[in-house]
Amino acid sequence: MRRLAVCLASGILLCVGLVMAQGGGAPAKARATTAEIPFEIVPNFFKLPAGLYMGEAVGVATNSKGHVFVETRSGETRLFEFDQTGAFVKEFGVGSYGHSFGHAVRVDKYDNVWAVDEGSNVIMKFSPEGKLLMVLGKRPDPLEQIALMPGGGQYSGANKPYSFHRETDVAWDSQDNIFVTDGYGDSRVVKYDKTGRFVKAVGTRGNGPLQFSTPHALAVDAAGLVYVADRGNSRIQVLDNDLNLKTIYDTVGAPWAVCISSGPHQYLYSSNSFPTGNNFDQAAATGEIYKLELDGTVLGRFGKAGHGPKEFSSIHQIDCRNPNEMYVAEITQWRATKVILRPQARTNN
Repeated sequence: MRRLAVCLASGILLCVGLVMAQGGGAPAKARATTAEIPFEIVPNFFKLPAGLYMGEAVGVATNSKGHVFVETRSGETRLFEFDQTGAFVKEFGVGSYGHSFGHAVRVDKYDNVWAVDEGSNVIMKFSPEGKLLMVLGKRPDPLEQIALMPGGGQYSGANKPYSFHRETDVAWDSQDNIFVTDGYGDSRVVKYDKTGRFVKAVGTRGNGPLQFSTPHALAVDAAGLVYVADRGNSRIQVLDNDLNLKTIYDTVGAPWAVCISSGPHQYLYSSNSFPTGNNFDQAAATGEIYKLELDGTVLGRFGKAGHGPKEFSSIHQIDCRNPNEMYVAEITQWRATKVILRPQARTNN
């Protein structure tokens, strides 16, 4: 409990809630039997203008042109765009009312950029040029927030159609229906149509089928199946397009981030990203990313916990549009990283 003790000694009461909200990790059942995938890190890929710095890198996503979007919490939440070479392009939503405590960024098939903000309880949809097109959710009134101080991500279970409670991620199917994981304070998955009209919500707090403990991320495949990173329960729950449970994968640890690659053969990637063991023992830490078939078959893994150039420190989001050219956002290392996988060709015996 070292982290909790340090927070109390420093007089930072908010840390109690943050530690509880973040949750722990879990050893992956597949770790010992899964082959490692060779990979490389592209050094110093992102070039920020003078005076701008990365804070907690909570989100990373790419568009169809190869541009990269990084959401970072550095004093305030900021959303940066970089081109395919890592050169800075622009910032989205400067001074926006919807930016408070960012959690994720995603890009849809039209190259619209969606910022998920757990602090303001809203999701903002921006055009590629940066124009605000849609807002889902509602920022809490200041008087409502007073009752939640000092803040610990309390479970509400309110399940309101158009309000979130620290939502975590957003994704879409081929019909542009919108899916949201919500999140820290309301353990559910919500479906909206493409106009933002509420369709359905499922889930409560717990560890049974269609129950969640911090649904932290999600991804949707080409068939419309929804893969939910049920982080606190160390599993991925797979739902059909109407949010009925299909199956559960529980072999790759605590999924902080999930993504599904593009192309005719899609792959599922999942990060097992958080230190485990008493006192956050680095020797027991997890930091790997798993590559899976959509049916849950584990194909390989790469990475380990740490702060070095080929180590990962609490991966918070992954972009895998190209399955062998990926980007990861690391919340406790304050960086976003470009990763090149070098998978070995399979040979027939």
